[in-house]
Amino acid sequence: MPVDAALALALLPDFALILLGAALRRILHLGDHFWSGLEKLVYYVLFPALLFGGLLKARIEWSAAAPMLAVAGAAMGGAMLLGLAARLFAITPVSFASQYQCAFRFNSYIGLAVAGTLYGIPGIAAMGIVIGLMVPPANLAAVWMLARHGEAGVWRELARNPLILATLAGMAANLGGLELPAVLAKFLGRLGDAAVVLGLLAVGAGLRIVGAGGTATHAAAAYVLLVKLVAMPAIALLLIRAFGLSGLHADVALVFAALPAASSAYILAQRMGGDGARVAWLISAGTLASMLSIPLWLGLR
Repeated sequence: MPVDAALALALLPDFALILLGAALRRILHLGDHFWSGLEKLVYYVLFPALLFGGLLKARIEWSAAAPMLAVAGAAMGGAMLLGLAARLFAITPVSFASQYQCAFRFNSYIGLAVAGTLYGIPGIAAMGIVIGLMVPPANLAAVWMLARHGEAGVWRELARNPLILATLAGMAANLGGLELPAVLAKFLGRLGDAAVVLGLLAVGAGLRIVGAGGTATHAAAAYVLLVKLVAMPAIALLLIRAFGLSGLHADVALVFAALPAASSAYILAQRMGGDGARVAWLISAGTLASMLSIPLWLGLR
């Protein structure tokens, strides 16, 4: 089935921001320090504000959201299992452990931006719940595979993850019926508006299409990319049809499954002595390919 033209046009501004970020990094020569600081600002301040504000405003129907969460979890679990087959390629254990996480980890920035474009605040809230519940198992699986190379305090890192904390705080505030003063609500809204634009610019600035390794390494990377962008959303699509999901919950689950790997996968690989160059290529290639694959998968639904 061809890509829905209206859908592709709706998502085009978000992907254009990613390309703009890549261009600005190369044209303005602002340096790594600027872009690293921008990513920290988005990660620790702007996106948590977007998540909290979205969850606070949304009407969460847990019985309706349960199938969406089940689809997202099953799709990620399937990708984790399929990703293990990358070890069959003639690559080093370190390179395998580094690339393995790119088979199932996801870029939260793109997910929230796309969900917001499609459904506004309800879409952000739904994607926020999915992200908040999927980040812990994704991080645990990634660290577990790289654990032989030395990493401690994974539980401490999860407990301090700003996206998880914002999700939990937003859900608690929603369930508690919290109503923010108008000034504070507007302040959070301003931060949320900045989150999408700056987050996507930061994603683009982080693109690195630089390969490393021989034929086997390229083949393993191609396999991992297929698992993330083809197999994982295909599993989600089959389950969506099996559960009879439709509308917001179906689209959010499918978008989540179709997201490219997160930049945090590169940071983890670097910190734990992994194959950072290959992970950077996977993230970049997956991000660029997802500009076409996400509208395609949504069109297939």
